[in-house]
Amino acid sequence: MSFNLQSSKKLFIFLGKSLFSLLEAMIFALLPKPRKNVAGEIVLITGAGSGLGRLLALQFARLGSVLVLWDINKEGNEETCKMAREAGATRVHAYTCDCSQKEGVYRVADQTYKAFLPAMIANDHGHLVCISSSAGLSGVNGLADYCASKFAAFGFAESVFVETFVQKQKGIKTTIVCPFFIKTGMFEGCTTGCPSLLPILEPKYAVEKIVEAILQEKMYLYMPKLLYFMMFLKSFLPLKTGLLIADYLGILHAMDGFVDQKKKL
Repeated sequence: MSFNLQSSKKLFIFLGKSLFSLLEAMIFALLPKPRKNVAGEIVLITGAGSGLGRLLALQFARLGSVLVLWDINKEGNEETCKMAREAGATRVHAYTCDCSQKEGVYRVADQTYKAFLPAMIANDHGHLVCISSSAGLSGVNGLADYCASKFAAFGFAESVFVETFVQKQKGIKTTIVCPFFIKTGMFEGCTTGCPSLLPILEPKYAVEKIVEAILQEKMYLYMPKLLYFMMFLKSFLPLKTGLLIADYLGILHAMDGFVDQKKKL
């Protein structure tokens, strides 16, 4: 009897919380979620010397954040630092750092996910942002190595979020970003078979969406929005049907014209 009461109580609590979470999601789908204030917050940006990193630095500079800029390219990073100050940032710190070398990361500031989290947990405050990719959601022809790294980044960020959730660290937020190709030069020559549905993204647009997702504390950001629908279809469509859709959108041959920047040097 006692067991049945406990089971019934657990079920009703689960149903109540689930209904509340669904209603909350529906409300915020219709009404924009309030943006948090990041003025004075420390924002560490890796790869800040160019591309998305630079544009993100400028966006957060305008929002009054304290910027810590990392890049292996010292000249580019210092240029971003100068631009951030011109954009309104009062505190900007640029460090030359190769994030692929653990020793270099710890030498610069002892700041990685591994080193950040203890302080975040102690203060129950912080926001972890992972720039993954649409290639971290589905395999892509000609991108096996890149897909592997982006799948890993997505899984790592998501699992860290679950760990903070289980530990009831409600003040630590996570945002995982999965964009399609962005015009930063990294994927020069890549194409899309359906630009109206699956466009190659403009950097300025991508950065605006990323910053908005961070300020609204969204967990996932897929760009363009078609990717949400594509992932839904992937969960139940037959494999052959999914491949036909990918072929129609030009995804299967998106890398055919890719120009490897390293080989050009």
